[in-house]
Amino acid sequence: MTTGECRDYLESADDKPILLDVREPWEYKIVHLDESLLIPMRQIPVSLDQLDPDRETVVICHHGIRSRQVALYLEHNGFTNVVNLRGGLDAWAKETDTGLPTY
Repeated sequence: MTTGECRDYLESADDKPILLDVREPWEYKIVHLDESLLIPMRQIPVSLDQLDPDRETVVICHHGIRSRQVALYLEHNGFTNVVNLRGGLDAWAKETDTGLPTY
């Protein structure tokens, strides 16, 4: 899902997806999407019970690489509706909301 598609979807969806941010806390402090849940990538295996495998989950990172790996991991562990945010928050800040900080 592109950043523009995600923004439009979040604005129109009645049942909002989980926005799972898999970056490190220092990255999250710089910039994050409102209502996103921070679980760093390395903590995902021990944090699966915090997530609903049947609820739509949009996985977010800096450039879309870590989030893609986590999305595949979640799917491998029975999650049925997982989406990777292509380009990550870097693309979001450059293409969708240019007022957000970048790093």
